[in-house]
Amino acid sequence: MKITRTSDWREALPFETPIIADTVMPGEPARCVTCGVGSDPLPRTELWAVKHRHPHDPAGSVRLYCAAHTPRVPEPAPVASPSRTKGATRPAGRARPPRPSERAPRAPQREDKPALVCPNCFMEVPSSGICGVCGEKVG
Repeated sequence: MKITRTSDWREALPFETPIIADTVMPGEPARCVTCGVGSDPLPRTELWAVKHRHPHDPAGSVRLYCAAHTPRVPEPAPVASPSRTKGATRPAGRARPPRPSERAPRAPQREDKPALVCPNCFMEVPSSGICGVCGEKVG
């Protein structure tokens, strides 16, 4: 059984894209989030709705902004098309995994020494030889 969310009007909105609030959520005049409660409510035709990502809600949260406080959307970075250069067989960034014969040799396993135990508090002592609980020097 798959549990799904109910239909939500926020799902139709793209993230971090300003949209006139009246087109997505008509209603009474509202205040800009940045201006705060001390400002006068503005008609929704003058407010911008922006859906932000939320760490606990996958649908995000929608906030209303006036024209002066609307977040600026960064321009998308231009995507370079992969060019076919002479001798290039793979696109940059996609390296093949090394073959077993090409891998670096493994370092020899060191022999594990029996752990030192503090005689006072019976806790394992780090390699410094000083107990972290009582401060006794062991070994």
